[in-house]
Amino acid sequence: MRNTSYINHPKHLFARLILVCSIMFFAWEASAQQDAMYTQYMENLITVNPAYAGSKDLLSMMVVSRNQWVSMPNAPISRTFSMHSPIGQTSMGLGLSFVYDDLWPVKQTGVFADYSYRLFFSNQRTLALGLKAGVNFYDAGLSALETNEPGDPVFVNDINRRFLPNFGVGAFYYTNKYYAGLSIPKLIENTINENGISVQNTSKEKLHVFFMAGYVFDVNRIVKFKPSILTKYVKNAPASLDVNGTFLFYDRLWVGAMLRFGDSFGGLFQLQVTNQIKFGYSYDLPINKLGAYNNGTHELMISYDFNPRSGRVRSPRYF
Repeated sequence: MRNTSYINHPKHLFARLILVCSIMFFAWEASAQQDAMYTQYMENLITVNPAYAGSKDLLSMMVVSRNQWVSMPNAPISRTFSMHSPIGQTSMGLGLSFVYDDLWPVKQTGVFADYSYRLFFSNQRTLALGLKAGVNFYDAGLSALETNEPGDPVFVNDINRRFLPNFGVGAFYYTNKYYAGLSIPKLIENTINENGISVQNTSKEKLHVFFMAGYVFDVNRIVKFKPSILTKYVKNAPASLDVNGTFLFYDRLWVGAMLRFGDSFGGLFQLQVTNQIKFGYSYDLPINKLGAYNNGTHELMISYDFNPRSGRVRSPRYF
């Protein structure tokens, strides 16, 4: 096999990729982002990038619960259950995600399956390509809204579209120390119409483009530092950038902070309770005008890795 390690140093490629993609995302002008967002996104990549499936080399399950803008009436709620695993000793991986997002009066429930194929290179480098397919169930209780014009035909009937199929693609490049990925989890811009009502401005599912990256630095023998970013672009909406920095102590305890530009900032901690169980909590505070009307956002995460060699301590995974 041809040795490709001399082409470019991985650190230089990684830094260049982050710079180019960040500039590209902010160059686009962007009015509403539809998919749920998470502070602990670095632990929940399977929901946005199908190529992540199987990357942990074992069966992994995760539950994430997010309560946004606490104390605000009808505040957003998001719930996610995901699982993924390699297929035996092959280069393929499979994943499954259930996502519930309640942004009153709109509720969405998505069920998606993921498939990945991994290409292995020298120096423990891997490039995975993935496909995502599934369905989104969409409901909007428009009749419950108070309007300035009683009987407005746009708001008389609820939206009750029970079947919005979709598919997406993704790529994920990773080593033991860093990763970078690019994905479009929903390629079809499904039309969301009201039952029996024809409106001028038809609502559609919007195409979301995600770029994600992270790196683990060895500070010393017991401390590591992992910065990571997640950028999201939606047509006719402001580009979103999440920046996260966490310190890892003794490969067991993560403590860090996050900033979502123009939206919120917060802190998080994660504890590797056992070699298989990981627990995480984050708290965000808005930095926009909504901050005066709510008490922040709570997010809980718990994951379980089914290690077939549970009697042995496997190398820790940092993403």
